[in-house]
Amino acid sequence: QVQLVESGGGLVQAGGSLRLSCAASGRTFSVPTMGWFRQAPGREREFVAAITWSGYYADSVKGRFTISRDNAKNMVYLQMGDLKPEDTAVYHCAGSRRLETSRADEYEFWGQGTQVTVSS
Repeated sequence: QVQLVESGGGLVQAGGSLRLSCAASGRTFSVPTMGWFRQAPGREREFVAAITWSGYYADSVKGRFTISRDNAKNMVYLQMGDLKPEDTAVYHCAGSRRLETSRADEYEFWGQGTQVTVSS
């Protein structure tokens, strides 16, 4: 099993930045791919970014968000810049045993989420 705990969410004005962190514990060696997903009220959960060897992104955040990982510390980060009101959502960290996947149903481990609110 792998446990994931997110932190770093909050309220920010449009155009601002936030960095989300995800602390992983347990059998982290079994999870090569780490990702971030988000879910806004009334909307389905959507892929944001993930990393196996290098990061890959949803088109909506490409160029604004950067995912990174520190394997020595079992940490994954999402640096978010030029935030927009439409980025408002609960952001979830997730882990997958698969390589380079952006499908939510291929992620076996999920954190509880952290709220990000972007005001206009």
